[in-house]
Amino acid sequence: MTHALSPPFSTTTPSFTPTRFTTLPLLTRHHHNLSLIPCATQKPYTDPRAALTLPPYIPNHISDPTYIRIFDTTLRDGEQSPGASLSPPQKLEIARNLARLGVDVIEAGFPAASNADFDAVKAIAIEVGRDGIEGQGHVPVICGLARCSEGDIRRAWEAVSGARLPRVHTFIATSDVHLEYKLGMSREEVVARARGMVRFARELGCVDVEFSPEDAGRTDKEFLYHILGEVIKAGATTLNIPDTVGYTVPDEFGKLIADIKANTPGIENVIISTHCQNDLGLSTANTIAGALAGARQLEVTINGIGERAGNASLEEVVMTLKCRGKDLGGLYTGINTVHIIKTSKMVAEHTGLLVQPHKAIVGANAFKHESGIHQHGMLKHKGTYEIMSPEDIGLQRADESGLVLGKLSGRHALQKRLEQLGHFFEGKELDDIFLRFKAVAEKKKHVLDEDIEALVVDELFQPEAVWSLGDIQVTAGTLGLSTATVKLVDADGVEHVACSVGTGPVDSAYKAIDLLVKVPVTLVEYSMTAVTEGIDAIATTKVLLRGDSSFSSTHASTGEKIQRRFSGSGSEMDIVVSSVRAYLSALNKMLGFKKKKSHSSPTNAYASSSP
Repeated sequence: MTHALSPPFSTTTPSFTPTRFTTLPLLTRHHHNLSLIPCATQKPYTDPRAALTLPPYIPNHISDPTYIRIFDTTLRDGEQSPGASLSPPQKLEIARNLARLGVDVIEAGFPAASNADFDAVKAIAIEVGRDGIEGQGHVPVICGLARCSEGDIRRAWEAVSGARLPRVHTFIATSDVHLEYKLGMSREEVVARARGMVRFARELGCVDVEFSPEDAGRTDKEFLYHILGEVIKAGATTLNIPDTVGYTVPDEFGKLIADIKANTPGIENVIISTHCQNDLGLSTANTIAGALAGARQLEVTINGIGERAGNASLEEVVMTLKCRGKDLGGLYTGINTVHIIKTSKMVAEHTGLLVQPHKAIVGANAFKHESGIHQHGMLKHKGTYEIMSPEDIGLQRADESGLVLGKLSGRHALQKRLEQLGHFFEGKELDDIFLRFKAVAEKKKHVLDEDIEALVVDELFQPEAVWSLGDIQVTAGTLGLSTATVKLVDADGVEHVACSVGTGPVDSAYKAIDLLVKVPVTLVEYSMTAVTEGIDAIATTKVLLRGDSSFSSTHASTGEKIQRRFSGSGSEMDIVVSSVRAYLSALNKMLGFKKKKSHSSPTNAYASSSP
């Protein structure tokens, strides 16, 4: 797609001149006491890490017409990816990194889905949404998703209200196919429901309400203008236009945004948002087309994860605007891009959803050049084959100091290399990494960057340990059944030992673990990759487990119960130990979810209500 505007944009899109809607106050927090202050009194903050003065946050208005709000839904829509499941501590850790990235809005989850989801959203609202991240002035909006029902909306508001800038995001389907086959409602009933639920959210005290007409890309336009106009009158501050099934193409989606701007009454008093699914591989292109047509909030996920084929990718959208912003009307975001690669790796590890090697921006091959012609050009000038540098996203591969790590390297040398790779550790975290590093260095002459990255992920991106590995011994071969003896240590430090036989060393080890943990699970997926080339490479194992029916939550769109799956990973030079570490990682995540669920209040009545 070229940056020149096609006729539908240039002929039907009015210039973007938002009107200040001064009747809406901003929420702020002083000493944890909620108070209201006028929008105009909030001063812009200056991000200490970037030479950008960002516009102050006003729910329904952006003072700079070229500024794009980034709404990240990794923790909500991203978790709906098949096989993805995040524990509350992992959600909180990802939310902290999203705040460091500088995202404007974090959609922290669907509070009515389960008590665990409610608790996770509430924790994020307090830990991240109240004062932001230490040493950083930016405080993101914390958003909770809700269907158009009083129960869902009340639950969402309870979860996010502890944030300095809370938002409720409510939705209802509007396309004819959804009305007939999913909702069984008339257009008039849907309008009444949407209008009433937006008003209800405002009556609860939420001054920042987002509304989404689900499947807007296939909704009759005249009906779409009508329902959007009604929710504006009811108090909506952001109108999100989702291409729910990834059906539209860029010109078509851009024209849809332009037509909504031209034909919806009161549209000048709200922010238009986009949410593009990737079913045809067009989510990023559609999102950029929406921004060119006047959308000023873009909904994205880290690594593009999400239901079915995923969502528009944060890194693709943000880097497109960073690289081509001058050619796209000067559009820009407040994202601090050097945190992209670390957040990408964290999300991949916690969700168990691997990033394909050729994925734009964050794929393993994104900055690799193997062709001789390409390498020749890169040696002459990097601009011959790179339109951005890996350092832009926080990726530093070359060690200009010539530092080579091995078994004689000390803690300081490892810490320096970690910092060059974008990881800043001290105290116990550094000690834990150093112990793992020394164990590998005893077996390998040189420890490569890829080895270090694998150890960082394996040591630090793990769930809270309910069970940890003590020792393991296996026998295998062609002369008889494989056997395994496993020693596990529980949370109280008590050692437990079990033995088992199996079809191979990994099978026998997993069966021995099952004898100790005593939780019924099904191994859904198992994979192993070598981190580097060579017989002495570290092996990284990924597993996906499914528990019984007690591990379930509510699907945001359909309201049906879905069975959760739990991913785990492990890295070690011994492939059996690597496999065991991955299995325990997934089991700990599952047991942590069960523990959180059992300690929560009884299942709320809101989770069963549906629009």
